[in-house]
Amino acid sequence: MVESLSLSNFDFPDEFEDSGSLKEFAMSKYATFGVFQLVGNGVKTNEWCGKFSSYRGCVRVDLHKGVNLLDGTNYTGKAYIEIRSHSCHRPSCPVCYLSWASRQAHKIEGRLAEARKRFGKAEHVIVSLPTWDYGLGYEDLRKKVVKVLKSRGVIGGCLIFHGFRYNNVRLWYWSPHFHVLGVIKGGYGCRNCNHERGDCRSCSGFNGREVRGFEKDGYIVKVMGERKTVFGTAWYQLNHSTIRTNVKRPHACTWFGVCSYRKLKVKVEKRKSLCPICGEELVKLHYLGVRCIVKAKGERGYVPSFVDDLVDDDGSPNWLEASSGSYEY
Repeated sequence: MVESLSLSNFDFPDEFEDSGSLKEFAMSKYATFGVFQLVGNGVKTNEWCGKFSSYRGCVRVDLHKGVNLLDGTNYTGKAYIEIRSHSCHRPSCPVCYLSWASRQAHKIEGRLAEARKRFGKAEHVIVSLPTWDYGLGYEDLRKKVVKVLKSRGVIGGCLIFHGFRYNNVRLWYWSPHFHVLGVIKGGYGCRNCNHERGDCRSCSGFNGREVRGFEKDGYIVKVMGERKTVFGTAWYQLNHSTIRTNVKRPHACTWFGVCSYRKLKVKVEKRKSLCPICGEELVKLHYLGVRCIVKAKGERGYVPSFVDDLVDDDGSPNWLEASSGSYEY
């Protein structure tokens, strides 16, 4: 059975029954609509989620010099430390969904890097639905969105479904749309176009196709500003995306067109964790110091990464590179 996106799918409280509105749905805490749910609003997977796993870091203090201009941190002579936690990597888990988003964003970045070699750089595109298509089932809606994108010249990429939007009045409210990181045939030349505003209808460029397409199907397809990184855009869109609760392995991101798994073969390489100060690969560390470090996610004082003295004032080591296979304590 295909789930419906219509408002009739949700049992509204009695106070909505006689309202003159279209039964707009807003929920500030759980952001759930029928079988659709904002990521991170499910049930914690198991007791290990978020618990301390190990320290990773870089003790090449001879390479650590300078001051971070953003926060004023002095890296000179400091060891770089990351706290690693257990993660189920499930989008529904309220503890682990951000690590899930990070892992998925790196996969998206790698796949689009390969696509760029063949089809050009990816653009951030938003597809907004006309209200008359809110009642389509998810699979039918996705197929239609892919068709709409191709009519505008978006020949492939990843689709990230967002069922909700947020504002300070209604908080999270139901408003289905798609974010796309996709490649446009011939590139997006409209960003540097000198034409008068509104003079796009007769143009063969993206904006011209969008004007004519909107008049035909009612979908608004907008290319956003030039992004800084694929990873950053993907991570941000994933961490408030929407999944379905009635499938065993829900996917917030799916691929289409020339970037689909069938058409684009990408060799997956294990991603290395690198020190942001010197670029060396991070290694497993033991902590031998005496100060208390908060290690569990969610606890007061927890920070995922920091810099620390490699050696204490009395000359005793604070951090020591662990031997392969050794136990973390």
